[in-house]
Amino acid sequence: MITLRPAGECDLDVVALGEVMLRLDPGEGRIRTARSFQAWEGGGEYNVARGLSTVFDQRAGVVTALVDNEIGRLVENLVRQGGVDTSLIRWDPFDGIGRTGRNGLNFTERGFGVRGALGVSDRAGTAVSKLAPGMIDWDDLFGRRGVRWLHTGGIFAGLSATTADVAQEAMACARRHGTVVSFDCNYRPSLWEGIGGSAYARDVNTRLAEHVDVLIGNEQDLDASLGFDSGTTGHPTGHLAWAGGGSPVDGFAAMVETLTQKMPWLSVVATTLRTVHDAGDNDWQGVAWSAETGVLASVARDHLDILDRVGGGDGFVSGLVHGLLEGEALQTCVELGAAHGALAMTTPGDTSMATRQEVHALATGSSAHVRR
Repeated sequence: MITLRPAGECDLDVVALGEVMLRLDPGEGRIRTARSFQAWEGGGEYNVARGLSTVFDQRAGVVTALVDNEIGRLVENLVRQGGVDTSLIRWDPFDGIGRTGRNGLNFTERGFGVRGALGVSDRAGTAVSKLAPGMIDWDDLFGRRGVRWLHTGGIFAGLSATTADVAQEAMACARRHGTVVSFDCNYRPSLWEGIGGSAYARDVNTRLAEHVDVLIGNEQDLDASLGFDSGTTGHPTGHLAWAGGGSPVDGFAAMVETLTQKMPWLSVVATTLRTVHDAGDNDWQGVAWSAETGVLASVARDHLDILDRVGGGDGFVSGLVHGLLEGEALQTCVELGAAHGALAMTTPGDTSMATRQEVHALATGSSAHVRR
């Protein structure tokens, strides 16, 4: 299904390419009325590497850029606490006010009941958005040092007019050196509005998809990012109704059939299926496809209790990638991803607080009984 470089010839198992922001969380309150915030680090691509490090004991690093001031050093300290290699961070000088570059902030409300989660990003002009081709020595990273897996996605690609070119440069180099590449479409309309909108996003992501082995994206992401018509119609509850009838898993299978006809080089396509009943009550399931297995689905967890949904999808990806790195069957990988994503949403912050033992236990059918 996937050919991996031997662990012994690589310094790192996985590297994420993306922005790491400082997340400011008002807890049970709201951003607009908050008087204090709890600080976390987070970022769509980084969260995957962080989960692989802290939960699954994989050797992980992150390629990003930060401004060298107290906020940047706080982010670095949080990354280090997660066991992620910080040697690949590019540091830009601080000009005193952030005119030439700054560090990204992400204010996030968890939501409750009928009030959904809310994210307010403050990330324009950040250091990582100013990355351009030629700034990172990818041949040194993927060739001399060696990396088994590169993970990046549509959030990083949409940060600026140059980050998509950096992603392409990194992904192409990774493939030349035998590194597996995963890409999470993670379509965010606000990121693309100022640089060409959805049409530009489709052009960029279609170009990047040529270098992808493992593609992550739900039907809405793939519609917006790659221009595929998945046949879905929205529903106020968050449930997706498939125009052709059948279950969401059936719809995923139909979408993958169309997708892989146009992109036959893809080894795995995966996503999560989520129905939102309210902010703390979601139906949750993972699905994946490979040519060898066809479409596989995890155990369906209906009415899963959610504390903080942000980062659940990244938790799914890190569990899935862990399984693939360990050579597990795809069914096992999907169960690990779905279990990890479910556990990641039981604690605050973008990043996971689960343990490897908890993930494997939940993936194989354990309950929430007290452990002593």
